[in-house]
Amino acid sequence: MQILVLNGPNLNLLGKREPSVYGAKSFEDFYVELGEKFPAIQLNYLQSNLEGDLVTSIQNLANKFDGIVLNAGGYTHTSVAIRDAISATNIPVIEVHISNVTNRESFRHQSYITPVCAGLIMGFGLESYTLGVQALCQLIQNKQQ
Repeated sequence: MQILVLNGPNLNLLGKREPSVYGAKSFEDFYVELGEKFPAIQLNYLQSNLEGDLVTSIQNLANKFDGIVLNAGGYTHTSVAIRDAISATNIPVIEVHISNVTNRESFRHQSYITPVCAGLIMGFGLESYTLGVQALCQLIQNKQQ
């Protein structure tokens, strides 16, 4: 099974940016741990601060993976283009967020991508990614049966 973990803008700053909200661990350090939790899964990771790169990644890579765990960062609340790219895929996408965005600023309460994702996990810190991978595995296994 192959899963793409795709991160949007500013997630390259994890461990430095607002540690009270996002934690003190870098995503790269967490990604190593994530791989150790799922040794039977081929995890791949991409991060971009550019909306077009995320759209292109979803379009070009969706047919190479069984599913995507996506934290679109700030583009969650603004990007019709990312929503449309997800809609064009035939694989499940799990939307994840480190913080509980519904407990934050009101502009973060709307997600353009949630309606086209298979599920949404938020508020569990970096463990949101672990839960996202688990959810994808379950969806993929159920689809194969």
